[in-house]
Amino acid sequence: KGKILVVKFRRTGESARSEDDTASGEHEVQIEGVRVGLEAVELDDGAAVPKEFANPTDDTFMVEDAVEAIGFGKFQWKLSVLTGLAWMADAMEMMILSILAPQLHCEWRLPSWQVALLTSVVFVGMMSSSTLWGNISDQYGRKTGLKISVLWTLYYGILSAFAPVYSWILVLRGLVGFGIGGVPQSVTLYAEFLPMKARAKCILLIEVFWAIGTVFEVVLAVFVMPSLGWRWLLILSAVPLLLFAVLCFWLPESARYDVLSGNQEKAIATLKRIATENGAPMPLGKLIISRQEDRGKMRDLFTPHFRWTTLLLWFIWFSNAFSYYGLVLLTTELFQAGDVCSISSRKKAVEAKCSLACEYLSEEDYMDLLWTTLSEFPGVLVTLWIIDRLGRKKTMALCFVIFSFCSLLLFICVGRNVLTLLLFIARAFISGGFQAAYVYTPEVYPTATRALGLGTCSGMARVGALITPFIAQVMLESSVYLTLAVYSGCCLLAALASCFLPIETKGRGLQESSHREWGQEMVGRGMHGAGVTRSNSGSQE
Repeated sequence: KGKILVVKFRRTGESARSEDDTASGEHEVQIEGVRVGLEAVELDDGAAVPKEFANPTDDTFMVEDAVEAIGFGKFQWKLSVLTGLAWMADAMEMMILSILAPQLHCEWRLPSWQVALLTSVVFVGMMSSSTLWGNISDQYGRKTGLKISVLWTLYYGILSAFAPVYSWILVLRGLVGFGIGGVPQSVTLYAEFLPMKARAKCILLIEVFWAIGTVFEVVLAVFVMPSLGWRWLLILSAVPLLLFAVLCFWLPESARYDVLSGNQEKAIATLKRIATENGAPMPLGKLIISRQEDRGKMRDLFTPHFRWTTLLLWFIWFSNAFSYYGLVLLTTELFQAGDVCSISSRKKAVEAKCSLACEYLSEEDYMDLLWTTLSEFPGVLVTLWIIDRLGRKKTMALCFVIFSFCSLLLFICVGRNVLTLLLFIARAFISGGFQAAYVYTPEVYPTATRALGLGTCSGMARVGALITPFIAQVMLESSVYLTLAVYSGCCLLAALASCFLPIETKGRGLQESSHREWGQEMVGRGMHGAGVTRSNSGSQE
C-alpha cells in the first residue's frame, strides 16, 4: 500500500545525508505521504492516525503522539470511572435542589423568591469559582485543582445537612456551589489522556455518569425523604464525593500539563505508567514540547482567531444550562399542578388562600420525576450516535431545536401522561446538547487555554442556571406561557449560534498550542476537502 511504501522509502536510502537534513527532508515526505494515504480513510470514518505515523522516526514525539500510540485501554477505563464519580457527585448535588426546594418551602414556610434564591445561590457559588478553578488547574495542575475542589465540596456538603435556619443553609449551599465549580476540570484532565478516536465517545460516557447521578438522587429521595428527612438526604448524597476523594490519589497529573510546565520527567513517567497498564509499547525517542507558551490568560480567549468561538460558546453554554435547569425545576412545578392549564387556573384560586400554600412532593411526583430523569440516558445515546456522524455543531443545533419544539408543545393543554412524555423528550435533547458542548469545548481550545476556556464557558452556564429559578419558579406564578416562551426562544437563538461557530472539531486532534508544530500536521488530514477555512496562524485544520 501507498502509506507503507512511504515509510520504507524513508527508512532506506536516507542515510547518506546529515541528520539535520534528514529531519527536514523527512517531514515533507511524511506529510505528503500521510496526505495521500489518509485522504480516503479520513473521509470514510474519521479514523485515527495509522500506527506507522503515530511515532515519527526522527526520535522525538509529543504527548499527543504518545497518547495516540498507547491507545485506549485499562488505564482509560479506570480514569473513566473516576471522572464519572466526580460527575455523579456533581449531578446529585444539582438534583437535590429540585427536591429540597418544595420540601423547605413547606417545612420552613418560605416565600417563593427565597426558594428560588436557595437554588440560585448554588449557581452563584459555581459561577464565581469556575474561572478560579480553571486558573488553578492551568497554573498548578489539573489534579491539584480537582483534589481541592472535591474536598471542599465534600466538607460543606456534609455541613449543610446540619443547617439550623434558612440563612445558614443559604450560605452553606453557596459554598457547596463554590466547590462544584471545579468539577468540570475533571473533563479537562480526562480529555488530555484520551486518543483522538475515542475522545467524543468517552466524554459522552462520562455524561452517562451524570445521568446515573441524577437518577440515583431521585431514587435516594424516594427512600430517604419520607422516613429520614432532607438532612439525611444531604449527607448520603455526599457519598460519591467521599469515594472520589479517596480514589483521587491514584489519579496521575495530566502529561500535557507537565510538559507545558517544563516537567518532562514527570510526563514521561506518567506516559510509561499508562503504557504499562495498557500493555502497549511506549513510543521511542525524546519527548518534545510544542512551543512553550504562557498558560491560560483571559485575553487568549479573545485573540482574533478565537474571539467569535468564545462569544458564541458562551451564549450556547448559557442557554444550555438556562434551559436544562429550568426544565428540571419546571418539572416538579408542573407535576404538582397536574398540567399547564391547571397552573393557569390554580393561580386565581390560590390567591384567595395565601401565597405560602405549599404541597410536599407525593409518591407520584417522585415517580414522574424519576421518569423524566431517566430521559438523560436516551439523550446520551442519541448524542453518541449522531455526534460523529453530523459533527459537533449540527448536533448542538439539532438538540436545541427539538427542545424548543417540545417546550412550545406544552402550550397545548395536555394530560399528565403526554406532559411526562414531552418533558422526557425535551430533557433528553437538552442534556444531549449539553454533552455535545462538553465534547466540543475542550477540542476547540489549545492546551494552554483549554481549562480556562472550559472554566469560563461553565461560568457562563452558571449565569444561565442562576437566572433560571426566577423564571421557572417566580415568573411561573404570573404566566406559564411567558415562561415557556422564554425557554424556547432562548434555545432557538442558541441553535443559530451553534450553526455560526467558525470551527468544526470533528476528527481533529487536541491542539497543543495555538502556533502549530509539524507534529500536529499528521492529524485531521482529509478535512481539507470539507470546505474548512484555514486561518492565517494555521491552527485551524
